[in-house]
Amino acid sequence: MNTFFQHVWTLLIGYWPSLLLGVRTTLTVSLIGTAAGFAIGLLIGGFKAVKLDFTSTKSSRILKKIYDFLATAYIEIFRGTPMMVQAIFIYYALLKVLNWDNLTAAIFVISINTGAYMSEIIRAGIQSIDPGQTEAARSLGMNNAQTMFNVILPQAVRNSFPAIGNELIVNIKDSSVLMIISITDLMFQSKSIAGTKYWYTETYFLTACIYLCLTLTASIILHWIEKRMNMVQTSFPASSTSVSSISEKERKD
Repeated sequence: MNTFFQHVWTLLIGYWPSLLLGVRTTLTVSLIGTAAGFAIGLLIGGFKAVKLDFTSTKSSRILKKIYDFLATAYIEIFRGTPMMVQAIFIYYALLKVLNWDNLTAAIFVISINTGAYMSEIIRAGIQSIDPGQTEAARSLGMNNAQTMFNVILPQAVRNSFPAIGNELIVNIKDSSVLMIISITDLMFQSKSIAGTKYWYTETYFLTACIYLCLTLTASIILHWIEKRMNMVQTSFPASSTSVSSISEKERKD
């Protein structure tokens, strides 16, 4: 057992530049991919959740049905196939067209994969909002788009934040499969180190510890952000009606 941890320490001291490069690449792919996926999810999930009313034209209804079909196809395809398969297919299928590098391809793959999950998260968050919010916004003269992006989406994002944050943690771990297209992430570096030293158990134990540190740090940060969001949500002053009721009760007492 002492020899095992001695090997782990030797790997950490001897290969920390390579491991640090792997961590940097992993975080780059995960953070950018999650942010881009969130933007895709807002766009697709937001428009997918829009319900046309009786004032909508026939052409609008037809376009909405086509959009819903394409959005559903995109979501089901990218949620129903492994990201490793998506990475190989997309990278080599578009390599001669875009002539892109491995890192750009990895970010693109993880972005569109995350976008499929984010779309459903956002859609579920929108559906969790009380319909009275929409009715109140419409009574103020807002149209469907204004109601969605000014009233509904901000609340939906806040309600869905735990699931959105979970996607970041999942991406930190699942980005390891993108080593299949030779990006120099943490898993790629670990495989190279293990092949050099032939200390497979020690290398992947160290890799697991690094991934655990990354995900725990992300969880702490996301929990702090969620707590701050909840504090803002619950820090509104009491209404004048409530204050008047309390004052009336005190006078009666």
